[in-house]
Amino acid sequence: MPDLFSLIFIALTFLLAGTVKGVIGMGLPSVSLALLTASLGLPQAMALLVVPSFVTNVWQAVTGGNALRILKRIWLFLVMASVTVWLGAAALTRVNLELLSALLGLLLVVYAVLGMSGARFSMPRRQEAWAGPLLGGVNGVLTGMTGSFVVPGVIFLQAIGLSRDMLIQSMGMLFTVSTLALAISLKGNGLLTAELGGISAVAVVPALIGMVLGQRLRRRLSEKLFRRVFFIALLLLGLYIIADAVW
Repeated sequence: MPDLFSLIFIALTFLLAGTVKGVIGMGLPSVSLALLTASLGLPQAMALLVVPSFVTNVWQAVTGGNALRILKRIWLFLVMASVTVWLGAAALTRVNLELLSALLGLLLVVYAVLGMSGARFSMPRRQEAWAGPLLGGVNGVLTGMTGSFVVPGVIFLQAIGLSRDMLIQSMGMLFTVSTLALAISLKGNGLLTAELGGISAVAVVPALIGMVLGQRLRRRLSEKLFRRVFFIALLLLGLYIIADAVW
């Protein structure tokens, strides 16, 4: 059982991560994963992420009124992003965890740099048939290895020209199925214990409180400035995780 300080840190982490999601509509998995990996270790961070990530993203996945249209277009991408998580998660018991932590740090750095630069990619519709399953598979493997859902999955979803509402809903779908697949994979590899699962379930409470606070703060804060601060903080956390893993 984690000590009192660790439990308080976990609660504050999900409160902060939920607040970020409430303000800008994303970031809960990235923020919580980065902070918990830096303090508790990668496998524990991934296990603690499972329930808050699922609960806060499933609503985003089912609301918006575009579910069928989105599924018709990206269903194979989502399938590959799910079924390949097991392959990546197997590495957690076979590969040096410092290397996997460094990989997580690298993914966070890439995500932060792309976010700060405002880079936008586009993909012709005719390329989606092969690029979707390929990038979905890569995303699934990286999710299993690091717990990060965003690279290259979110980049693919942004590149195929979805409307803003459809993009938000499709990201909710990706994060939901990825979280579910990650939970199954961690459990199968003996990394999601009943104790960690229980703490993860309780962590939903501060995450939801944070989301409510974030939604209220959104009316008072500049979303553009907040996003910039978010990506800078994520960049620094990613660099710290890499440095800590390497040295």
